[in-house]
Amino acid sequence: MSTLHTLTNPVILFDGVCNLCTGSVQFVIKHDPKHRLRFSSLQSEFGQQVLKEFNLPTSELGSFILLEDGKIYTRSSGALRVTKKLNGGWPALYAFIIVPPFIRNGVYNWIAKNRYKWFGKKEECWIPTAELNSLFIG
Repeated sequence: MSTLHTLTNPVILFDGVCNLCTGSVQFVIKHDPKHRLRFSSLQSEFGQQVLKEFNLPTSELGSFILLEDGKIYTRSSGALRVTKKLNGGWPALYAFIIVPPFIRNGVYNWIAKNRYKWFGKKEECWIPTAELNSLFIG
């Protein structure tokens, strides 16, 4: 049985060189005080394994993916499902799930397409601090 089927926590897969993406991960960590969520870059061995298992292109790093209960949720659907797990008023954003996916994902795709231009890109994947390392799957 693969590692994917033994996970007990939802995992966010993100572009590890994207400043917007790593900033979003840091935001989620800050607003998930019970540390229910786990993280992995799409470029990591684990991230590539998930993409392959779900027949997604391994070279496509522009999607936010939530792996939860053996299912994946991509782009705006994944991001909105994550908001339900955060503290504060962030779960209220899940109400946007009623917006048709073609509209939500249209906005998502526009941001994803421009993320490097607007927010920059790192030369290498972001490395979490030793304190946060336990939240990451390699």
